[in-house]
Amino acid sequence: MKAIIPVAGEGTRLRPHTHTTPKVLIHVAGKPILGHILERLIEVGVDEVVLIVGYRGQQVTDYVTGHYNLKVHVVRQEKLLGLGHAIYLARDYLTGGPGLIVLGDTVFECSFKGVLSGGVCSIGVKEVEDPRRFGVVVVKEGFITDLIEKPDPPPSNLAIVGLYFIQDTAVLRAALEKLIIEQDRRTKGEYQLTDALAIMLRQGVAMTTFPVEGWYDCGKPETLLETNRALLTTKSRLVPVEGCIIREPVYISDGVTLVDSIIGPYVSIAEGSQIEQSIIEDSIINRNSTVRRAALKGSLLGDSSVVEGSFQSLNVGDSAQIRFGESPAEI
Repeated sequence: MKAIIPVAGEGTRLRPHTHTTPKVLIHVAGKPILGHILERLIEVGVDEVVLIVGYRGQQVTDYVTGHYNLKVHVVRQEKLLGLGHAIYLARDYLTGGPGLIVLGDTVFECSFKGVLSGGVCSIGVKEVEDPRRFGVVVVKEGFITDLIEKPDPPPSNLAIVGLYFIQDTAVLRAALEKLIIEQDRRTKGEYQLTDALAIMLRQGVAMTTFPVEGWYDCGKPETLLETNRALLTTKSRLVPVEGCIIREPVYISDGVTLVDSIIGPYVSIAEGSQIEQSIIEDSIINRNSTVRRAALKGSLLGDSSVVEGSFQSLNVGDSAQIRFGESPAEI
C-alpha cells in the first residue's frame, strides 16, 4: 500500500522551534509527530511513501529513511499553493490502484477496518463546532453527495480531517489535472484537494466517510501540549529512577538522566536529556536538553536547551540557554 504524505509546511505558529526543526519532526509523547503517523500507517500495511517536502525537507527525508523500512520517494514543493497542488506534484506516483493521502502534521487515531477493503474512496471526518475552517462533506444514505472547501455557511458539521483513501489514484490524477491545468481553479487562492475530489464525485465516483475518533492538532504550542496529554494516556512509558518521583502518564526515552526530581504528570522527555533537582509537569523536553534546579509547567524546550534555576512556563527553541538567579559575573 502506498501513502502520499505532504510535509512541506514551515510551521510558523510553532516558532522558535521550527526555525531549526521541521514541524513534523517536533517531538510529542515520545517521538516526532511524523513518527506517530508512520507507525500507524505501517500497522495497516503501508510499505511505500511519497514525501512532499519543502522547508528543511532533507531533515524529514533523513528521519524517515533512517528510522523506517519503507520504500521512500521524495517530491519537492517549492511554492505552497494548496493541498491539491501538493498532491498534483506527486502525479508520477498516481498511476492507478489504491492509495492513502495523510497530512503529515496531525496525529490521528481511528480504525481503518473495512475502509481499505471497501472498494470505494473514503474520507476521514469528524464532527466539529465550526466547520467553516475546513473542507466539509454532505452525506446521504451512507455516501457523500457533496464536498465543499471552507464553506460559509457550512451545509454540515462533518469536517475533513486529512485522511483520504483513494480507490483508483489514476482517477484522482485526472481530476487534479482538470482542476489545475484545464480550469486553473483556486479556492481562497489555493488549489484544493477537496475541489478535485468534488470533480471525481460529479463524474460518478462513489465516496463514503469513516469516523476519526482521535484527531490531534500539533500546530501551536498550546495544542501541541494538549496532544501530548492525550497521547500519553495510552502511550505512557515509565522508567523508575531511585531518588525521583514519577507521576504517570509520562514518556521517558532511553538515555535520559534523572536526579532528585519530580516528573509528571503529562511529561515527555527525549533521549539524551538531563533533569536534576527539578519539578516538571505538563511539558515536552526535546533531545539533549538540561534542566537543573527548576520548576516547569506547560513548557516546550527545544533540542539542546539549558534551563537553570527557574519557576516558569517556557517556550524556547533549540540550543537556548536560560539561567535565573545568577549575576552577570556568575554566568
